Amino acid sequence: MGEAQGHDLQHLFDTRSGLVTQTHLSRLGVGRGQVRHLLDTGRWQRVLQGVYAVSSGPLTRTMMLEAALLYGGDAAILIVHPGVVVHRSRAYAHIAVHRNPPRTTKADTALDLATAENTARDAYTSLIGSVTNGNIRLIDVRRRLEERPPYRYRRALADAVALLADGVQSVLEYRYAVDVEKAHGLPSALRQGPVTVDGRTLYGDCMYDSSGYALTVRLDGRRVHSMREVAFRDRRRDNAAELAGRARLVFGYEEVVRSPCAVAGEVATVLTRLGWVREKGACGACARFW
Repeated sequence: MGEAQGHDLQHLFDTRSGLVTQTHLSRLGVGRGQVRHLLDTGRWQRVLQGVYAVSSGPLTRTMMLEAALLYGGDAAILIVHPGVVVHRSRAYAHIAVHRNPPRTTKADTALDLATAENTARDAYTSLIGSVTNGNIRLIDVRRRLEERPPYRYRRALADAVALLADGVQSVLEYRYAVDVEKAHGLPSALRQGPVTVDGRTLYGDCMYDSSGYALTVRLDGRRVHSMREVAFRDRRRDNAAELAGRARLVFGYEEVVRSPCAVAGEVATVLTRLGWVREKGACGACARFW
């Protein structure tokens, strides 16, 4: 290997995080036989088909992402995602953000992940989770839905956006709205209604005042809300409701997801006590709770 060739190879390794493709190597005069020898002796390792790491150690996340870009070719961009998944799109010119490495916008990522789901319900849940967990602006999602309508699940994704616009801020709130309220004919609560506690404006997860019932349902996402300050805020909010004479119920993620019928039954019991008259029947699976 000549000095110039060695210099070019080192420059290639440095600019690509220690990764290289067979195409790049061939252009610099490194044949497949030489590459195979480096792989067989363990000095290099194959990362993806035709993409090699010029070391034998563990790969960093940066190296994995760079390998995915090399494998995808010149038009490859990254979808912001915990893993590395090859995803093909004809909308490259419309969804790429000019960064290094190149990647899609958050809104486009959320929509692409949703349309890749197996069912409309999973797509619905995926979009809500991506938007709420990723702090993606709803206006950006709406704009991208108009500019590049998804090839499937359009109705489900539009419904998800509508629920987000209604104030839903987490997957837990979504499951409560759909699996508890909607499935059981309960009134629709005001999401994130303002509550004044100790001179500060806090927000209740679900408040039924707009339907005429002084009931607050707090959804306790302890998986996320584990900080001491948040726990203290929630206790103060509960105490303020009690002092104001408001009925209140608290449900966690496991209850809402695993026992939505039981949760709906308890909410219905309090609403009935406050004067609510049920007009629609419960879902077919929960007669024993009503």
